[in-house]
Amino acid sequence: MPQIVFLPHPKLCPEGAVVDAPAGKTLCDIMLENDINIEHACEKSCACTTCHVLVREGFSSLSEASETEEDLLDKAWGLEAVSRLSCQSVVADVDLVVEIPKYTINHASEGGH
Repeated sequence: MPQIVFLPHPKLCPEGAVVDAPAGKTLCDIMLENDINIEHACEKSCACTTCHVLVREGFSSLSEASETEEDLLDKAWGLEAVSRLSCQSVVADVDLVVEIPKYTINHASEGGH
């Protein structure tokens, strides 16, 4: 069973976390099941970017991004080559290191800034 290291995030995971995760689940579901309450404004339907994450290690082991996901990622805050939407990223049998960006483009949760 792969192990996922979530790097510290000031609001969602201040201490960071290390969790065992079964292959075949999405990063978003794994986070939610482990009390890391990442936003998912579109209810995990690949229609927003609020669940954007940066996969620092193990990126190539995730399921391939769809064209729709890649188009949405172009709108994500802090886009990097290792960016994925966690609701679309299915975990394989490889350990991962994941960073949750500091901001999203969800103006309701960001206080309209």
